[in-house]
Amino acid sequence: MPGLLINIDVPDLAAAEHFYTAALGLSATRRLGDDIVELTGCEIPIYLIAKPAGSMIGPDSEDFRRYNRHWTPVHPDFSVENLDEAIATAIAAGAVQESETLDLPYGRQAMFADPFGNGFCLIAFNERGYDALLT
Repeated sequence: MPGLLINIDVPDLAAAEHFYTAALGLSATRRLGDDIVELTGCEIPIYLIAKPAGSMIGPDSEDFRRYNRHWTPVHPDFSVENLDEAIATAIAAGAVQESETLDLPYGRQAMFADPFGNGFCLIAFNERGYDALLT
């Protein structure tokens, strides 16, 4: 079975470390050189990677990194016990809530952008969780 790591590109490593530790209660556990911070506190580690705005996203791409709000088909969802408290904490740390909090069959969910344009969600699952969606 493959392992899973989450990497989040950010333009300012110190600001990103402050945001993710304050907003989600994660801990910075290792610094891998000057450009990577490992965060723990979830089931898998999250790596913040310093990548300057305007840098190319890959050797064969003509696109470049932008840190205004952007869409990506992959984003982290963080499960929390108390959604209202988690929303308040994330906003106080600099997150932007992008829609009303949703009541869904599997629990409650709120969608955000971090200060670097990356999307993420906070979810408080009910007792059925995603099993509520089984047909």
